Amino acid sequence: MVRSIRDYFGELVFTRKVMEQKLSEGIYRKLVATIDNLESLDQSIAGEVAHAMKEWALENGATHFTHWFQPQRCGTAQKHDSFIDYGEIGEVIERFSASQLVQSEPDASSFPSGGIRSTFEARGYTAWDPTSPVFLIEAGKTKTLVIPSVFLSWTGEVLDLKTPLLKSLVVLNKKVIKLHKLLGNKNVKHIKVFVGIEQEYFLLSKKIVKSRPDILVTGRTLFGSNPAKGQQMEDHYFGNIKENILKFMEDVDYELYRKGIPAKTRHNEVAPNQFELAPLHQDINLAIDNNLQTMEILKKIADKHNMVVLLHEKPFTGINGSGKHINWSIGDNINKNYFESSSKYSLKNISFVLAISAILLGVKKFGGILRASVADAGNDYRLGADEAPPAIISIYLGEFVDKLLNSIERMIKIDEKNINEITLGVQNLPKVNKDYSDRNRTSPIAFTGNKFEFRSLGSSANPSEFGTTLNLLAAYGFDEIYRRIVVRKVNDTTESNVKKRALEVAKEIIIETKSVRFEKNGYSEIWHNEAIKRGLPNAKNTPQALRFFLDNTVIKIFAKYNILTERELRSKIEIKFENYIKTKEIEYKCAIKIVKTLLLPAVLKQINTLAKISKNLNKLDIKAISVIEDIKILIKLYDEVKEYIVNLENFLTKKYENIFETADKFAYEGAKIFEYLRKKIDEAEDLVANEYWPMADYQELLSTFG
Repeated sequence: MVRSIRDYFGELVFTRKVMEQKLSEGIYRKLVATIDNLESLDQSIAGEVAHAMKEWALENGATHFTHWFQPQRCGTAQKHDSFIDYGEIGEVIERFSASQLVQSEPDASSFPSGGIRSTFEARGYTAWDPTSPVFLIEAGKTKTLVIPSVFLSWTGEVLDLKTPLLKSLVVLNKKVIKLHKLLGNKNVKHIKVFVGIEQEYFLLSKKIVKSRPDILVTGRTLFGSNPAKGQQMEDHYFGNIKENILKFMEDVDYELYRKGIPAKTRHNEVAPNQFELAPLHQDINLAIDNNLQTMEILKKIADKHNMVVLLHEKPFTGINGSGKHINWSIGDNINKNYFESSSKYSLKNISFVLAISAILLGVKKFGGILRASVADAGNDYRLGADEAPPAIISIYLGEFVDKLLNSIERMIKIDEKNINEITLGVQNLPKVNKDYSDRNRTSPIAFTGNKFEFRSLGSSANPSEFGTTLNLLAAYGFDEIYRRIVVRKVNDTTESNVKKRALEVAKEIIIETKSVRFEKNGYSEIWHNEAIKRGLPNAKNTPQALRFFLDNTVIKIFAKYNILTERELRSKIEIKFENYIKTKEIEYKCAIKIVKTLLLPAVLKQINTLAKISKNLNKLDIKAISVIEDIKILIKLYDEVKEYIVNLENFLTKKYENIFETADKFAYEGAKIFEYLRKKIDEAEDLVANEYWPMADYQELLSTFG
């Protein structure tokens, strides 16, 4: 009998339905209040909750539990402990206490800390995040209870990516509710940030990838000449899904559904062997946890199908890279989306204008850190490559919203009549599909009907950092709007109409944020020149981008909103600089090894073969002019490659004053040497016989699945 999705959806998750069955009514209500209302966990309920989780886990075959957290590096981390313990008379029993649920102590010495702690300072704590449900993971016959957690040092300093995200939600909640109370919305108690995370990825044959040490080590191809057929025919995008790929996708969906992850869409992407998976929208914290699981599930299922998943942002030069588009919106406890209009409530339409204004204001003030939050070595290859948004931070609002804001800007005086016209205009937004505008794929931030779509995040990234930054920008915007309305109320003794004051503030913001609005082609040279005139941030690489985080204004806002202290923020950026340097260093060392041990020997084989041919032709008194020319070309290439290898080796031995200078050198000097090296290797690939070239070429890699 075939089971429907509903039969197994969430079967590996400690869902609310399970909570309700396993917990007493009072405990269940308190736990739900913690999850829904951002309330502090009532420690008195932890014991019963832990017992219920243990019983459910044991019933489903679990033998171990682990706190699952997000250190400031790629991926997630976990340390497994079994449920067994000693009983009163020394017998082995299965136990899971409240203290084990709420807190654990993994060794923190080897996790990146950015100078916050020394290696000998090993103590670190994980603490349960009750807003994200626990779940089970399987490995063969083994099952483990997984507890989503934050990760802190012994002194309470942040060592992970989840803690700042949760703190940013707290401050955003506070600022939005404060503004809406001022506007007269008395029923709002808490807000929710809804997110849909689209995941792009490549699939390759495991057998073929074995010949590519660059893919195995770095996740991308360091060398490779352009194939005859890449993506120029545009025949892969939304094309028929091959049977073997569909089987893979079905297995992925099955595992996602068992984990309660609502995968909705699957399709072929633009590049050959590139695909996309998109879930339904969820609360941002849960959506991010689910995305981290999704990446692991993709890898796990690919391995079972003798495939390899590539999540690198730019696995192939000349072929589209992969991103992770974030669809982001804000709602509240009465299910109102602040980026939707209303045909009944004029106040909601004012809220719509103010919500747009808050984002504009946040991006205008702190757009640089939005760019910095998506910066890493992999994404540097992708941003601005005529496939992803440029590194310039701007907002596309679409024709209708753009005209609406322009109409507010042109108003000489805001009175009751104009307010009615504005709210009427907003409520008449097209309602059929909530698509108020065309889509602009060249904009890093695009309003797409009832949400913003952010297209700059890389496919391998943990979305937590970007989500934290985005929440901070929005919180600043709502906070500043509130402040301006209150100040205007004090100064205006003749008019106390909150709608009037709110729209006057919105008009101010619309005028002062015009520089971040752009409705046309973000790839055009005209826009790049215009962006310079507007003073918009346009960091070309990760070291440039990360410096935005170190601006005093940025440091102060993180501290003011209690998201990260200055010490925590500086340590975070130091870690990111270190990760960038290490990534580039690994790539360069891998390239040197491949060239020396695989590719230069292949070139020599080709030279030797041609030399033998020339010698044999000479014996027949045949002048092998073209063969000799080919030999000369290859010898010249060989010498040039050797020169660039020496230059790259010398570069790697140099020491610089600090990590900032080191990162800059890797971004410019090192990258330039590697670029020259790659160019010569790719030329050689096209001149060496296939039987001698030891690595699968682009055509073979990209033709695996059609």
